[in-house]
Formats: sequence, structure tokens, C-alpha cells
Amino acid sequence: MFGLTSKEKMIIAMKYTLSKKTLSIIMIVIIFAVAINSYLIIDLNNALRNATHGSTFNYIIFKQDNIYKAKNQISNQIDYESTNASLVLNQAIAISNTIFVEEGEYHLSSDVLISNKNKLILYSDKAKIFGYGNKIIIFGEDYVNSQYNQLVGFEFFNTTVRIENSFATTISNIIFKNCTTALEVANTNTWSEATKIVDSHFINCTEAIVFKTPINSASGSYASSEIKRCFFNIPDNSLGIKIENLAEFSDCQIQTIRLWMGEYGETNQIGILVNGSMFQTLLWGVVFESFADTPSDLYAMSIAENTDPVPILSEGISFLGNWTAKIHNPHNIWIPGTGGVFSEKDLPIIIGSNGVFSIPTSFHIRPLRITSFKPKIQVLGSFANNEIITVKLRLLFIDNTYSSKSVEKTFVNPDSLWLTDDDLLILLPSQNIIWAIEIEAKSNQSNSNGQVLFNVYGTTT
Repeated sequence: MFGLTSKEKMIIAMKYTLSKKTLSIIMIVIIFAVAINSYLIIDLNNALRNATHGSTFNYIIFKQDNIYKAKNQISNQIDYESTNASLVLNQAIAISNTIFVEEGEYHLSSDVLISNKNKLILYSDKAKIFGYGNKIIIFGEDYVNSQYNQLVGFEFFNTTVRIENSFATTISNIIFKNCTTALEVANTNTWSEATKIVDSHFINCTEAIVFKTPINSASGSYASSEIKRCFFNIPDNSLGIKIENLAEFSDCQIQTIRLWMGEYGETNQIGILVNGSMFQTLLWGVVFESFADTPSDLYAMSIAENTDPVPILSEGISFLGNWTAKIHNPHNIWIPGTGGVFSEKDLPIIIGSNGVFSIPTSFHIRPLRITSFKPKIQVLGSFANNEIITVKLRLLFIDNTYSSKSVEKTFVNPDSLWLTDDDLLILLPSQNIIWAIEIEAKSNQSNSNGQVLFNVYGTTT
């Protein structure tokens, strides 16, 4: 400061002092801002947890520092916490019906039970459940006590979801990986109908979906259930969908699914195994795709001995690649389908006496409908003197009306004949759907030793 006046020295000193004060103020502001920012980040996470799901879910379950917590969205308090995920899930489920499980890993040490619940929603967005063979069980003492429950948005590893005595359960947007049995539906009391399995993926599971044999005098009905928009990656010694003996997967739909086989090995793989009833169940838009070069016991479908009947193969069924057989049918059970064919041989017809027609014998292909047919009548046996046997055919339509005219054929001795196109023209309507062919026979004698047999082949829709 040599050579400066006193006034100049004082001004420089003041500037130096102000610079130190300014720097201190700036540092304090920065530290305060960082603290506020950290607080806001933490508070934002809590606010998002509260705001995003607060109006929808009773509980939010999350994992924090290896502790599983269930937060009550009404009281904004943690009601349950434990290192045991199964315990926290069971506690929250027991007292609430809407639960959101946050993204993260949850390790089960025991089963998770959803017992006698109506309209419960257990929802997540990418939560990974490691089951170690344990189950998520949706259970009802009977179907009245367990209805309209939903399981949505999880990824399950070595976990089984079991639906038992429950009505209208929905399984949606689930990924199942490395499960022995991924999803099983069981009847131990009453039935489990209207199950929806949609938009889900089954990867490397020994049994992906199983409808089980009923026990304890329960109904076998799994009617009106749906499997839609699902995908299956099937390894060796495994299967996609299984209908067990006495299980009635009837009036159901398997629609727009794809089963990949022969990708992980190419031995003992089955897409759909049927050993129960699939009456009026429709397969539509189902793709069976094999990647095997040398398949061994690789079947898109396998029909076991207790099957009654096989599902209807409708539009858009594809069999891609190499197979041991597309459909394994060792017991020669009839396979119905759109554009299918049928034949019936030697159907016996009762012969009425004294010129009165017998009770009609009805022939049908339900659950399908007959689109075209060609019938043949055979009359066998011995005729009495002057005996005449008359056989009458008419059509029953879906609206419970009959063909306006019948076709009658008379026989005075053993013979056989095919109905002509002119005969069929008499029977067929201008517009309607054939429900059944009805056949009657009569003899002009009080007693007949004749025998009438009906034979027919045709196509279905």
C-alpha cells in the first residue's frame, strides 16, 4: 500500500472485507440449497408414493434397506415391516383389498394366501417375486366367497399361482419363469369358472397352465374361462396347457396364443395336453411353432384316452416347423374343426309297428353344425309276406323348426340306397342352420324282423 493515501487504503480494505463476506454468504447459500434439494428429493419420493397410488390402493408395499414395508395410504403410516416378504404381504392382504407392490425383488419364505376375498386387486409394475417353490393362493371356501380377484403386473420366478374354488379370477400381464407349475386352477369344493389368463408369458416352465382333476366331490367345471394373448417357451419334458382327467374346460376360448417348441431341446414337449372335456371350447388364432430339426415326442397337441371331447379347431390354427406329429391321437378320438369332415356308420333306427313311425333317432355333430351331408339307408333282415318298411328323414334347424317336407323311402326287401341330390333339395331350406338329422322308420306289420341302419358322411362348421 506504499504511496497510497489514507482514504485509498480504507477503500481497498473495505472491498477486501466485502469480498470475504460475499464469499461466506455464497457458501452458506450453496450449502442451504444442497440441503433443501436433498430434502426435496426424499420428500418427492414419498410424495410420489402417496400421490400416485393414494386414491387407488389401501396399501403400498416396498423394500427399503432390505426391510419389506406395508404403508397404509389412509393413515400414511407404516403398519407392517419385516425382513420376511411373505409375512408383510399376508398381513396387508388380510385386511385390505387393493395393494400395490413397488418395483423390486421380493423373496418368499412361505405361501401367500388370498383367502375368501371379493374384488381384491394385487397390482404391480415389474415387481419380481422369487418363490422358491412357494405359492400365491387365491382360495375360496366355495366360489361365492372368492370372486373377481385380480393379479396384475408381476414377474414370478419358481412360483406357483393357484386358483381354488374361485369365480372370475383375472391373471394379467404376468411373466412366469423357471416354474415347476406356473399356474394351476383347482376345484376342491364347488367350482372355478370364468378364469381369465391374458397378456402373460410362460418361460421355461415344466407345466405352464394346468386345470386339475376335481377332488372332494367338487365339480369339474372350469367353464367360460379364457386364455388369450399369451406366449409359451416350452423346454424339454414340459408342456404348455394341460386339461387333466375329469376337468371340464368347456365353453371356453384359447385365442391368439403362440407356443414355441423345440427351441430349448427337442424331446418330449407338448403344446396342449387334453385328458378331460373341452366341450364347445374354441381354439382360434393359435400358433404352434417348432424349431426342432429332429423332433422326438414333439406334439402340438396330444389327446389322451379320457378326452371327451377334443376342442374345436377354428380359424387361424398354424403348425409351423417339424413335428413327431402335429396332433398325437393314439385313441382315434374325433377331432372337430371348422371345415372338418365326419362319418357315421350303421346307426340303428327303431322300427315302429302297425304303420306308425317310431320315436325319431337324432343325429348331430354338436358342438359343430352340419354344413353338407350325404346319407345312406340300409334295410337288412327278413321281411314278412307283403311287409313294407318305410324310412323317413327330415332336418331339425337351429331355430327349432323342421324342414317343410320330409323324404320317405320304402323297402319291400333288404336293400340299400343313397339319397339323391333331388332328395336333399327337398330337405334343405332356403336359409337356416342344420342342427340335427332325424330318422324314423315303420313297418306295416305288427312285428318286424327287419333292421334299419343309417349311414352318413359330410362336412362341418
